[in-house]
Amino acid sequence: MPGPTVEIANPIRTETHVVSLEPAINAFNSLSLLNKAEYLYGLDDWVTRTLAAMPSEQLHTHRVVFWGLYYAIEPRRSYPSFAAYLGDLERQAPVTLRDRVLEAYARFPLLKSVADDPSHQPAPTDAKSLLADSRVYLQYLSERFHSEHYDEAIELESHRWMNDPAGMKDLIVSHVRAMWNEYMADEWERTRRLLADCVEAYRQIDLSGLSSLEAAQKVVGRELDEHWQKMLKTAQRVIFVPSAHVGPYLMKIGVDQTLYMLFGARQPAGVLGTSPDLGRSELLVRLVALADDTRLRILDLLARRGEMCSPDIIRELDLSQSAASRHLQQLSATGYLTERRREGAKCFSLNVEQIDHTFGALARFLRKTG
Repeated sequence: MPGPTVEIANPIRTETHVVSLEPAINAFNSLSLLNKAEYLYGLDDWVTRTLAAMPSEQLHTHRVVFWGLYYAIEPRRSYPSFAAYLGDLERQAPVTLRDRVLEAYARFPLLKSVADDPSHQPAPTDAKSLLADSRVYLQYLSERFHSEHYDEAIELESHRWMNDPAGMKDLIVSHVRAMWNEYMADEWERTRRLLADCVEAYRQIDLSGLSSLEAAQKVVGRELDEHWQKMLKTAQRVIFVPSAHVGPYLMKIGVDQTLYMLFGARQPAGVLGTSPDLGRSELLVRLVALADDTRLRILDLLARRGEMCSPDIIRELDLSQSAASRHLQQLSATGYLTERRREGAKCFSLNVEQIDHTFGALARFLRKTG
């Protein structure tokens, strides 16, 4: 059983950068991943096993609550436990939860294609107009999000719930509680020792005096793209949260000027191993990325040709755009590819050092445990 120190999950800290267990943020993000599995390869097996176990009606409700009504339930601060987060959610007035969704969407700017079109008539932005007409609401979303980032049917159902705040609150509280009790509570007990060991290892690293970007790159062990750089520049405080389920990806939960940055639990470079499970966990993520014929074909192509842009990779290997995007995203997130933009297109090249590092880590792991 975990020692008592694991329970002290969120000591009050004032540092600009801190690594923390964050039980509520951690579990909430893991539940959110269930909506991302269809377009992210390489997430932890818990995600696919949980999806397979969920009845279709529960899956649908999960999409409504954790997608269409996401900003009503997103944790707005640190909590000592998921139960404390749930209790806070229950105490909120129904209209407050509903308004959180609209307030969050109001912070998203118009898409450039919309903003640059002088003939386009944007949808009204006031809450009354958005709630009164579902067509106006859908137009409002389409002006801020690309089509792959929202589902019209889910948004229409969410809009109906937003016009019934009391029913909406009952739906989200009961669903979030059920997901915790049925799928997440036991998984948290299984993984929290690993996560606590990761936090303890990272707290041996001095992040003081670093910018948010420098601290983030030191924690995750790789360069970050422009999207992350922009977020880190505006964040006044960054809390790094190790996750057992995100695989090679980085996730974020943003609350005001605090950015919670979730990364795959790993053994930090330069810190003596505190837990063999941490090294094994990271190694598994890297090996999973290689255990696919299409991804191996991509790596082989880039090894032979050098840097190539995504349209050329798609054409050469006869891939669909969506499949290629998922494979390339996983390989990039795992560090096997380096990515840059060239004339508007994403271009990729092989990172031989990361491949060598993976097999070196595998050899060391087997020599140590064999």
